Amino acid sequence: MLERVALLGSWQLWAGLSALFAAITSLLAKLGVEGISSNLATFLRTVVVLVLLAGVVLVGGDLRPWPELPRRSLIFLLFSGLATGVSWLCWFRALQLGPVSRVAPIDKISVVLVAVLGVTLLGESLDPRQWIGVALMGIGAILLALR
Repeated sequence: MLERVALLGSWQLWAGLSALFAAITSLLAKLGVEGISSNLATFLRTVVVLVLLAGVVLVGGDLRPWPELPRRSLIFLLFSGLATGVSWLCWFRALQLGPVSRVAPIDKISVVLVAVLGVTLLGESLDPRQWIGVALMGIGAILLALR
């Protein structure tokens, strides 16, 4: 029982589930963007995400008045939300124009970018083995995206 509880607290489990659902999202989005504008597709998906997360927050009892929330967190989440919106608009347009099997790897170069930015902007560190992994991920994404 304790092992299962510990597993639920594992960032690796949640990251793996995120990757699984991101893959499923990509396939469903590619099918869903056919016949409608990419902007409308992004909007519709965002509405679904908003409703889902509103339910999770309400059921989880996480809702707090805005003034109680840390100002710094609100500012960074505002900009994160704007970046997410632009990313999703670009993502759906790319899906509309190209095959998901080649669009997704280019999108996942974000993993390489976030590793570099995490080191340079947040002071995180990667050892040589991890830098090799980052480089291989970038190379792999590029090879998948090429014709």
